[in-house]
Parts: sequence; structure tokens; C-alpha cells
Amino acid sequence: MTPLPDHLLESVAASAVAEGLADALYTSVATPIGPLLLVQGSRGIVRIGFDADAADAHLAAVAAHLGPRLVASRRQLAGAGERLVAYLEGDVPEIDLPFDLSLAGTGFRREALEALARTTARGETVTYSELAARAGRPRAARAAGTACAINPVPLVVPCHRVVPSSGGVGNYGGGAERKLRLLELEGALKPSRPTTR
Repeated sequence: MTPLPDHLLESVAASAVAEGLADALYTSVATPIGPLLLVQGSRGIVRIGFDADAADAHLAAVAAHLGPRLVASRRQLAGAGERLVAYLEGDVPEIDLPFDLSLAGTGFRREALEALARTTARGETVTYSELAARAGRPRAARAAGTACAINPVPLVVPCHRVVPSSGGVGNYGGGAERKLRLLELEGALKPSRPTTR
């Protein structure tokens, strides 16, 4: 069987979106911090996946929550991808994309992610304890850490801005080196090496 050409696949994706026949759209975006899987549902970005994780696992998680009708579409997600790249290249101060935390579940973990998105500005870092307090449960630092670990939309909900109170940058789903680069880009840390830009 011969695969369909890209222009026909994009036409099918556009029609599926227009007719409400797709549960989510996805694409891979080349960025300064490596390739990212970008998945968008009807209410906004639902998943951003780093290259270290299998795209199929991310897509399976999305399908389990939103439905199995996932359509690849570079064209339909071009604007969101361009916005991510512009942010990561330092050309715009915020990502400013609509997002949907339905994959984060309910309860405190979701509340912590909502508090993080709402209260933590570019160039600022907070500790897990501070994030827990901002979410209304000051003693739930460990749960705040778990919320960051399961964040389905890193970058858009900036879990890279959460650091341990003991120092250092801590863990990150995209890797500690990537977290360090993001904090340097945002001005929360001084660059550890000369920039080429």
C-alpha cells in the first residue's frame, strides 16, 4: 500500500477538525531544546512530550483520556509550534497558548499545576514548599513535586521553574540539563557557559 502524500493527509486533518471528527491533533516540533511532541485537544494544548519519551506512549495516554481519534497535522498546529520555538529562541517573553490540564487528573496535583501557571512568572523560581503553599496546602511539598513530575504540558505550565529548597535545579522530565537551559533562557540563572546568540 502506498502512503498518502502529505498534502492529502493535511487536507484530511483539516476536514476532521472542521467536522469535529478528531479528538486531538498532534505533531513533532523541532526546537532549540530538542524535538517536542505537541498534542492539542478542543480546549488547548493537552500534552507536550520530550524526545526522551516514546511518542506512542504520550499519544496512548491522550487517547485514553480524550478519545482514540488522534490526527497528525503539522499545518493545523503550525501556529502553536511557532510560538513554542519563538519562546525557546528568546524572541517572545511568554508562550501564551491555551492549555488543558485534564490529563493531570483532579485534586491537589491539578491545583498545584494551576497555581504554578497562575503565580510563577518568567525569571522566577519557587521551591516545592512554596508551590504547595500557593496551592493552599503548605505541608504538601512532596505532592507538589509529584504534580510537577506528572505535568502533561511542561513549558506551558512551567514546572522547570520549581526547584528544591536544598539548592540546585532538581529533577525534570526533560532532563536536568534542559531544565538548566530553560532557567538560563528565562533569566532565573546566569548562563553557565557563553551563549552563541
